[in-house]
Amino acid sequence: MVNPYSWLDKSLETIHRANWYRSVKAIAGKPGAIVELAGKPVVNFASNDYLGLAGDERLIQAAVDATQAYGTGSTGSPLTSGHKDLHRDLEKAIASLKQTEDALVFSSGYLANLGAVSALVGQRDLILGDLYNHSSLKKGAILSGATAIDYQHNDIADLRYKLIEHRSLYRRCLIATDSVFSMDGDLCPLPELIAIAEDFQSMLLVDEAHATGVMGKTGGGCVEHFNCTGTELIQIGTLSKALGSLGGYVAGSAVLIDFLRNRAASWIYTTGLSPADTAAATKAIEIIKQEPQRREQLWQNINYLKQKLSSQDLLPSESPILCLNLNTPKAALNKSQQLTQAGIFAPAIRPPTVPTSRIRLSLMATHQRSHLDRLISSY
Repeated sequence: MVNPYSWLDKSLETIHRANWYRSVKAIAGKPGAIVELAGKPVVNFASNDYLGLAGDERLIQAAVDATQAYGTGSTGSPLTSGHKDLHRDLEKAIASLKQTEDALVFSSGYLANLGAVSALVGQRDLILGDLYNHSSLKKGAILSGATAIDYQHNDIADLRYKLIEHRSLYRRCLIATDSVFSMDGDLCPLPELIAIAEDFQSMLLVDEAHATGVMGKTGGGCVEHFNCTGTELIQIGTLSKALGSLGGYVAGSAVLIDFLRNRAASWIYTTGLSPADTAAATKAIEIIKQEPQRREQLWQNINYLKQKLSSQDLLPSESPILCLNLNTPKAALNKSQQLTQAGIFAPAIRPPTVPTSRIRLSLMATHQRSHLDRLISSY
């Protein structure tokens, strides 16, 4: 008899030969600019904790207090037993930060995208997504059953061409894009996307996962950064990056949020966010509003490192994500290992996650100048 699982070994062999193999690296201790990797302290450039809040004692205490008051789990889906006052407090805080009418909290950012996309469009509809969109947007498009077509990365002319060719054939159309592209660090051309969505009577969904708390005058994200606050669109994001917790959200009009409460399967049929995560995220939003100096320090770090690194090595970026281009997956792996030996934790990102191999650097507000200089001298 043929073992029906024998193909797994062969597939793993192929992954190894292509230098695409991945394995986890266990980090010890609290999150921060310095972490312990394999028993050795290293400067951490692998984290999306842009404001350094994941290890902040105030978030930790908020999580402890919520756990003592509400227990460790939400115990059910939001429409049964899983919704508490602190969930609604977080939704109001998100809506305030994003300057929208309302918001809805999901158990992860991935689930927020799956739920929103699959609820808003169906088999009679069209999705046009940026080629570099996050996996959750692409998987949400598949789940929806809509016709999904990619447009070239940040290419408004290609998007317009495809809208002219396809839009009239479908009932509804959703244009979907990351606002900060997570593996490149560049921004979407949001004002142009808003204009083209209006021209073609299309909805616009913007994934603000890597922008929330970081971009904009108050940390409201790329929508605020581009002075597009108040525009009717669908904003999605995560609580697990600059907000230092776990979970996701959709923010927008009151009618949008009410609709998703009734139609987003990944919210309706999933246990609600834990009390600890919920309280920590609410505290993070409070800190972001009260301490703009965190965001200012982050941008000082970004600008300093960009000035010191060769522009020829860097991919274009307008965010805390800086990527150093390398020719092959093996070269990226070797460079990452070299940096680790020098006390720098910076991961190699390779195909098929990205089209070209690179070292991805995530900057944090809590990086000190000495940390940045160490990276520069070690690269």
